[in-house]
Amino acid sequence: MSFPVTGPVPDLNDLDRQFFFHPFTALSDHERDGPLVMVGGEGVWLEDTRGKRYIDSMAGLWCVNVGYGRREIADAMHAQAMKLAYYHTFASMSTDAPILLAQKLIGMSPVPMSKVFFGNSGSDANDTQVKLVWYYNNARGFPLKKKIIARRRGYHGVTVVTAGMTGLPGLHNGFDLPLSFIKHTTAPHRLWEAEPGQSDAEFVAKLANDLEQLILAEGPETVGAMIMEPVMGAGGVIVPPEGYYPAIQKILDKYDVLLIADEVICGFGRLGTMFGTEAMGMKPDLITVAKGVTSAYVPLSASLVSERVWRAIVSGSDKLGVFGHGFTYSGHPIAAAAALANLKIIEDDNLVAQAGARGEVMHRYLRAAFADHPAVGDVRGFGLIGAVEFVAERNPAKRFDPALKVGLRVAKAALANGLITRGLPDGDSIAFSPPFVISEDEIAEMVKRARLAVDQVFGELKAEGHWKG
Repeated sequence: MSFPVTGPVPDLNDLDRQFFFHPFTALSDHERDGPLVMVGGEGVWLEDTRGKRYIDSMAGLWCVNVGYGRREIADAMHAQAMKLAYYHTFASMSTDAPILLAQKLIGMSPVPMSKVFFGNSGSDANDTQVKLVWYYNNARGFPLKKKIIARRRGYHGVTVVTAGMTGLPGLHNGFDLPLSFIKHTTAPHRLWEAEPGQSDAEFVAKLANDLEQLILAEGPETVGAMIMEPVMGAGGVIVPPEGYYPAIQKILDKYDVLLIADEVICGFGRLGTMFGTEAMGMKPDLITVAKGVTSAYVPLSASLVSERVWRAIVSGSDKLGVFGHGFTYSGHPIAAAAALANLKIIEDDNLVAQAGARGEVMHRYLRAAFADHPAVGDVRGFGLIGAVEFVAERNPAKRFDPALKVGLRVAKAALANGLITRGLPDGDSIAFSPPFVISEDEIAEMVKRARLAVDQVFGELKAEGHWKG
């Protein structure tokens, strides 16, 4: 995993601080300290400019599902670039790769879908879904039915609309978000939202009632759709209790509210099924995919549209004229070629089943390492995605002072130990979402390094008087 350099070696740290505006970064800290620059990757391992190697337990940002260094994808991108690097898809124009990918995605869909609209990121795909909901209801003659319900702690992107749908305050601060048509309901996060002693059935009933009361308060005639991740990712790796999605679906059906399944993290095998919709028993009208569709080798997203939504959109365009939405790179042929190669790897190498099997191993190791730790309030997950949440006290659960940034401290300590995990926002959780190709030995090493980081940080917190131990 060496980084070939010809001529003078640039000071990447200094150049980065001078010119690179980083997303989701403490900017003043970055101006002082600079970046950690990665220059190589293979399997589940990354290498920085100093030659230090790291286990990437986050698969980038929940996305490098087939692992780093897959020549099959690189070759497919090269071949497509040499054949036809780009042509647009406006005004009925097309190229071969996105046509074949659209057919593939419709065939793979966990519930019947009709058409695929391509974009570049999960954010723009979810933004597209909102516009489709609005267009659909305008075409049906329901011009007031435009509000979108999301969940607190949900993550749906960073455009003006999708950052508002995201239920994390850090994405709203300073941006005047969310906009008024976006509403949030309770997250299915048992640790903080359930009452002591409440059964799963009782908790589900509470969550469904919270949603129904929100719809009634807003007016059902004004609510167009609800967007949900099958398993919530950045908001804490939250797995809803059994019976949650059928109870929510009943409310949505009652008030004619569409369901958007945000499969950006869960899609293409992360939960041990091809889609999270399958694992959770959801019945969406619209499905958003990104990340795992190319394993992040190149940007690509897609909005899958059901037949009933599609027919209304076609009817609307007959009245309104040319459908006025799209991107220069919608259906980019190189991205589509990468996706087709990536999906072939997932199928040929049986990586969906492997993700499920490796997930069982990962959760076994995580529970063994953390379940009895006095500062751990929850060890949770599903398939090959998991989280450990830290609490100041366990019974009853009590949060740490947010100023302590416990989850972030653990993630930084892990990085020093050669492990990339992530301290999640709005709470003190660290997440694990490794590439599907991770071995059992690598899982054991991943959890070992995480436990060393936790022991280090909580030793410091105890010495500082912030934790009793």
